[in-house]
Amino acid sequence: MLAVSSQLTPARSQMAFTLGFHIVLASLGVAFPALMLIANYRGLRHKDPAALELAQRWSKVAAVTIAVGAVTGTVLSFEFGLLWPAFTGRFGEVFGVAFAIEGIFFFTEAIFMAIYIFGWKRLSEWAHFWTGVPVVIAGLGGAFAVVAVNSWMNQPDGFTISSSGQVTKVDPLDAIFNRATAYEVPHMILAAYLVTGFLVASVYAVGMLRGRRDRHHRLGLLIPLTVASIATPIQFVVGDSAARAIASNQPIKFAGMECVQHTHRDVTEYLGGRCTSDGVKGGIAIPGFDSFLVGFSTNTKVTGLDSVPASDRPPANTMLHWAFDTMVGICSVLILLGLWLGWAWWRRRDIPHSRWFLRAAAASGGAALVALECGWIVTEVGRQPWVVYNFMRTKDAVTGASGVWVTFSATLVLYTVLGVATVLILRTMARRWRTEEIGEAEVPYGPSEPVPPRETTPPAETTPPAGRAR
Repeated sequence: MLAVSSQLTPARSQMAFTLGFHIVLASLGVAFPALMLIANYRGLRHKDPAALELAQRWSKVAAVTIAVGAVTGTVLSFEFGLLWPAFTGRFGEVFGVAFAIEGIFFFTEAIFMAIYIFGWKRLSEWAHFWTGVPVVIAGLGGAFAVVAVNSWMNQPDGFTISSSGQVTKVDPLDAIFNRATAYEVPHMILAAYLVTGFLVASVYAVGMLRGRRDRHHRLGLLIPLTVASIATPIQFVVGDSAARAIASNQPIKFAGMECVQHTHRDVTEYLGGRCTSDGVKGGIAIPGFDSFLVGFSTNTKVTGLDSVPASDRPPANTMLHWAFDTMVGICSVLILLGLWLGWAWWRRRDIPHSRWFLRAAAASGGAALVALECGWIVTEVGRQPWVVYNFMRTKDAVTGASGVWVTFSATLVLYTVLGVATVLILRTMARRWRTEEIGEAEVPYGPSEPVPPRETTPPAETTPPAGRAR
């Protein structure tokens, strides 16, 4: 047991690092193809060369992120078996079907992404556009399958435990469509579109701050920022519903998120602050608001951490509380940025001209990434000490093999190299594109100038051959 416990910290650290790295690439893989197709559609409908060029460039960026995401996702799939053998050994037949479905969706996405890129100069306009639609659908399907597994870990269903402790009567569909799937899946998909939209928009906002105010940059800012601005308020509503569901189905997780030590009514909401056994120290207090958020009444009872033994409570409650507050706070600020864009567009059919708006848009990409990582901290740390909620503890699932610190160190080096290489590749592509003007770069399959009609000349009169004259 000592050997197993000694591997828990490095195993959790490695899983947290690789998951935190991969979730960014996974989000780009889910949402970037949609931005690509929106630009492609606009280019075809409005004969807009700037939109078509954006679509072509974004397709190459999407291909890079999908390829790197495939590498990091493969590492994660191996980690399930190598770091958590008891977990996969006992419950693999329950959640394994969802991972198999995700694999099918990923291969579909990769195949049609290759067809889309290859088809720029080889397919007709609309035939090429439709080859990109399966990429978007497969990205959504893959996200659904993976997040369904995480939902199942939070709200396990689709099996029974026999008297001997064996998993029996497995129903993969019940496992996939568990009680948490309804709110976790849309929450993650919206997060992918939110993060990708603000991240891409931030790149073009930086370019505009540096003086590149051409239509290419304005359109490159407008398309992703519009998508993200639409997704953000929807995400806020979905997240609010998810928090109430967690308060009902995982009350100890919610108590850790809000630092509620004792079960009572009229619970105060704290923004920030430090969690202690005596309650929250510091922070901004809003009396009764936590109860109101849970049940729309200050008289709503909220379960406290003291309702379970200390060994069943999530660790690092201050970090968990701050992660939750940071996620909600950033989402709220990004809603304001979307409203700023919407107001300017409603009045002038243009983006705001203020440099403060561009600065805010430039910062939104990094802020969205922070919110994404905070969301996964809330999901994973909040479920602890369980790997499968109320069925298997994390310490009982970890490998007993030694050397996890070595693999963690190797993973840090590998992912650092991979991350640096990805950034360098994308920056090299961007620098090359900046040297091309839209008029100089070859725009894929149009729009082009109409071909002038060929001149026709009357046929020359010919003399009949000798002997054929009449």
